[in-house]
Amino acid sequence: MPSDVSPTESSESRPQVEVEVGPVAHGGHCVARLDGRVVFVRHALPGERARVQITEGEQDAPFWRGDAVEILEPSPDRVASVWPEAGPGGVGGGELAHVALPAQRRWKAGVVAEQLQRLAHLDLQVEVEGLPGDDERDGLGYRTRIDLVADAEGRAGMHKHRSHDVVALDTMPLATPEVLALAERERVFTRRWRPGTRLELVAPAGGTPPVLLVDDAVWRAGHLDKRPNARRSVVENVSLRGVEHTFKVAADGFWQVHRAAPLVLGEAVLDAVGDVQGGRVVDLYSGAGLFSLPLAHAVGDGGHVVAIEGDPRAVKDARRNAHGAPQVELHHGPVERVLARGEHAARGGADVVVLDPPRTGAGRAVVERVAALGPRSVVYVACDPAALARDVAYLAEHGYTLSTLRAFDLFPHTHHVEALAVLTR
Repeated sequence: MPSDVSPTESSESRPQVEVEVGPVAHGGHCVARLDGRVVFVRHALPGERARVQITEGEQDAPFWRGDAVEILEPSPDRVASVWPEAGPGGVGGGELAHVALPAQRRWKAGVVAEQLQRLAHLDLQVEVEGLPGDDERDGLGYRTRIDLVADAEGRAGMHKHRSHDVVALDTMPLATPEVLALAERERVFTRRWRPGTRLELVAPAGGTPPVLLVDDAVWRAGHLDKRPNARRSVVENVSLRGVEHTFKVAADGFWQVHRAAPLVLGEAVLDAVGDVQGGRVVDLYSGAGLFSLPLAHAVGDGGHVVAIEGDPRAVKDARRNAHGAPQVELHHGPVERVLARGEHAARGGADVVVLDPPRTGAGRAVVERVAALGPRSVVYVACDPAALARDVAYLAEHGYTLSTLRAFDLFPHTHHVEALAVLTR
């Protein structure tokens, strides 16, 4: 995974320190204190005593970052890592692989609750729900999509945490068996690629044919497929309340990576919007139409779904997917700008607004546009607890109160968590 920050020195030139590990914090680490300085510690658990290799931070910096490289007093929630390559000095994307699955969910619940308390001044008990099949698989084998990059020797791997360095891998335990079968068939982990080559492996949960992209080009049977009509999309089937929805999605476009996420989130959104038969629903950041299509069925022939999406590839997919749903009105452009223009069926108001923004959240400007539509409820799907809490606070300024909150463990063995908030006024 690409990094946004790289250490200025190698960790070998930095000290090791012994600390008592404190509470979890947003971002996949715990907080420890050493001589008045905060140390953000990865690969640890609250209450542990650990020897920590400092990885970032100057001597006089107010905080350091570090990896727990030796556990002196382990937590009862510690288990043998299910992905050792994601441990200290290893790849990013598996920072909780040493934590028992129930404890991972408590970890994430604590983060969601803390962000809501700190940013929205709400005191809530949060429970993070596991997805079907995850307990039986110990949280492994759920990703229908993985991204890899070739190291300097051409071996497929992933970036180290907060680094551009690549760690070569032999497998990826979070990937579904179908993704790993594709990797084996195309010798992804054994072939030597050109250094820096980007590889995207996609295998839909419904069993439709997978796709491997190599530097954005289709790869098939050991070679680049240079045909102009080479298939670079996949089909995802999602059955919600007895209705089968079919989505054709660009292989390199956005789709929920957990094999069960489209079903679980789709059902949760339908539960949250309630009875909208004949009503007007606005679906913001609508992507390829994961929520737009079931919402179209929910509003019926007499209703309207206004879907707004900024990514042109996703809009192209959504137009194709919603072809048989005339009540879906699709707009391409930045959400705030499209709402401001008012050239849509909800310009006179909406019954419900559903939004699933990127990790940065919606922000104040979009929240103001949402409130101006006067919906009875806002259904907010969030992949970042801090952004959610901030936007909940913004909505509160317009009279909206958080009435329901659900959280889902869509990304086992990582610190990421998905939440669905319903706000009403």
